[in-house]
Amino acid sequence: MPGRRVLIVVENLPVPPDRRVWQECLALVAAGYGVSVICPKGRGYEKSFETIDGVEIHRHGLPLDASGILGFVLEYAAALFWQTVLAWWIFLTRGFDAIQACNPPDSIWIVAWPFRVLFGRKFVFDHHDPFAELFAFKFPHRTLLHRLTLMFERRSIRDADLVITTSEALRHIAVDRAGKPAACVHLVRSCPDTQAMTRRAADPALRDGAAKVVVYIGIMGAQDGVEILLRAAADAIKRRGRSDLRFLLVGDGPEYAHLRALAAELGIADRVNFTGFLRGEALLTAMSSADIGACPDPWNNFNDKLTMNKVLEYMAMDLPCVMFDLTEGRAIAGEAAVYAGRTNDPAVFADAMLALLDDPERCRRMGSAGRARVKALFDWKDHRRVYLDAYASLWR
Repeated sequence: MPGRRVLIVVENLPVPPDRRVWQECLALVAAGYGVSVICPKGRGYEKSFETIDGVEIHRHGLPLDASGILGFVLEYAAALFWQTVLAWWIFLTRGFDAIQACNPPDSIWIVAWPFRVLFGRKFVFDHHDPFAELFAFKFPHRTLLHRLTLMFERRSIRDADLVITTSEALRHIAVDRAGKPAACVHLVRSCPDTQAMTRRAADPALRDGAAKVVVYIGIMGAQDGVEILLRAAADAIKRRGRSDLRFLLVGDGPEYAHLRALAAELGIADRVNFTGFLRGEALLTAMSSADIGACPDPWNNFNDKLTMNKVLEYMAMDLPCVMFDLTEGRAIAGEAAVYAGRTNDPAVFADAMLALLDDPERCRRMGSAGRARVKALFDWKDHRRVYLDAYASLWR
């Protein structure tokens, strides 16, 4: 409720590039809340502190981009240290009435625990990803660690005064797996603002003379499938001689350097433009300069439960997309996407991209259907109300 102060802690991405978290911040500020954020630094977002649109952002460094068990332990330990230090600093200097933890990982309840127990502050768990499934995917033979991630998931959900989830699959995890009462779990999807996300004029420099352009937006981690997209691009450009193609890769992440090297190794570096994170007009212009969107996240038990932000953003921008046949992805995209099965095969993905690119009328029809579907079912203005109503319930 207005006058209350909220601290949001996120580890996965810096803010503002984390669109969902940034939308939540701006919604709270517009509703009269004071908002502080703790997040990691990222390329282009290295300031330790700044205030943007009324949101106080505290950023911390991390020792490395996690790779392997030891890397994850070091990353999460460093993040927990800085999150704890900054949370106490904000509490003592500015104060807060609620602390919102945005996973992954599911360890931020440790930061929130003393404020709940000692000072009665509210704890909100914003459940973005099924972290236990992510860990099982990355480390399939680490059963003890998988049990630990399940314990942290249950603790995060059960400790929370309020749970916010991004999909029905995560809502079922909160209610069925963690035992949270359904009344305490609110579905707030990661939706685009369709009033803001409209097509701009294409940038000829981004198209660089190409007849057909594919765009990818999002994180570049091992589970995001960008390597599959590059191999599909190489299959189309090199094996099939499609010199009319260009690929825009918008984003950043742990695999960024590896992916740039892979593009060079595959001999397609001149046909791939890595832009880094883009926001605002630059992002909208990049998306408007493309013909289709790519969602190469491979099928697995983790991705199958996720609502992919990029799919909703493609739809909002009248872009049809190509993706593997993910259960949650299909539920979101419907007829606005072409599905490349569950093989995770770059060649099959290339087939789907080329079939769509070579049918402009189908692209137009699917793009229009996607835009209409987002406006009807997945517009942020509707889910923003759910989010603010959920927050107001904390103090009712």
